[in-house]
Amino acid sequence: MGAPHGHRLHYHGHSPLHRAPAHLKVAGLVGFMLVVVATPVPWLPAFAAYAAVLAVIVVLSGVPVPYLARRMVVETPVLVFAALLPFVATGPQVEVLGVSLTEAGLVAGGGLVMKATLGVLASLLLAATTDPRDLLIGLERLRVPAQLVQIMGFMVRYLDVVTDELRRMKTARESRGFTARNPRHWPVIGRSAGALFIRSFERGERVHLAMISRGHNGSLRR
Repeated sequence: MGAPHGHRLHYHGHSPLHRAPAHLKVAGLVGFMLVVVATPVPWLPAFAAYAAVLAVIVVLSGVPVPYLARRMVVETPVLVFAALLPFVATGPQVEVLGVSLTEAGLVAGGGLVMKATLGVLASLLLAATTDPRDLLIGLERLRVPAQLVQIMGFMVRYLDVVTDELRRMKTARESRGFTARNPRHWPVIGRSAGALFIRSFERGERVHLAMISRGHNGSLRR
């Protein structure tokens, strides 16, 4: 696993959280998320306490808040879905700023936003303070199935490779005067995605054959 790969989420630092064993951090994240998901939505003080705990951990980690905030954009689809719930759910109606919304939808949407935000922030903290290689070793110590760990290891190793190829395909399209501006251009994007999948699949086969030819026995060396 090359040094330049898989470090886009990792923030180099020397805080106690950076030095903590990866398997303990993974176990802590899973336990934290189980508690958050099991907490009833009306218990707002509990969610405030969870947020305060995460804020303290962010300070201790030394990871800049803007660094985490930019990566919170991954939560956007969940926020959009939560915003639609008050309009599509059924039940008693309430008016908010002149708009009729369902009480059940508001509660469900608010709970989804709180729990998803806490989960995404906690996951980003884990990624920012844990080197990908250490994370894979931690998963092994937690007895995660070896094949799953290997798949994750290959994903970390080749994610940048596939991303760079996607960027080159985009540059090639734009150099030929193509710019995706409306749904009529979606078929071209779809064909590009299909071509990228085929190339990635073929690369995977070549890598597998190369590993077999070098005596791969089913377990990855650290």
